Amino acid sequence: SFLGLLLLTSFLLHIKEGQARPMGPVCDKRLIQKYIGEAKDMEKRVSQCQALPTLNCPVILPLVDFNMQQWKSKSDEIKRREILCNLVLLVGAVTEAQGQVSQECGAKQLGQLYQHANTFLLFLQTFGWEEGPWEPDCSPRSIEQTQVTEIFFTYRQLVGGKLRFFFHNLAKGSCN
Repeated sequence: SFLGLLLLTSFLLHIKEGQARPMGPVCDKRLIQKYIGEAKDMEKRVSQCQALPTLNCPVILPLVDFNMQQWKSKSDEIKRREILCNLVLLVGAVTEAQGQVSQECGAKQLGQLYQHANTFLLFLQTFGWEEGPWEPDCSPRSIEQTQVTEIFFTYRQLVGGKLRFFFHNLAKGSCN
């Protein structure tokens, strides 16, 4: 997709020389704010879709709320793995929902959400982490949902919460 390619390119352009870590979304505070804004917009747009169906097969969504004190005490690698687990579950839920929502407005929003969530997934999976390839061996706390809007709510919570604080924390150690 064009959007995915664009985001990937912007990540790649921000990689500092001599460092295998892309700093775009981490060092540029406006980028994470932009992603949070987009998450809110998508959530708003999907809530305005007419006759959005209830899902026949519930999707499994990660519970992405967190305790700030506990979160701060975790290493970056543990945080990254936790967010990856959440994203894997979320992308799975979006894919599952896409198979059940033929209604145009909902399907379009789900397609957009899939691209956004998948871009974060690829970013956290592939870029310059010393720990080697990531294996999805996780079972985060989760909940079954039948409302499409809950998927968007979970994504907004994840981007505005764990991801934002994760990037903020990385920036402290990596940006000039």
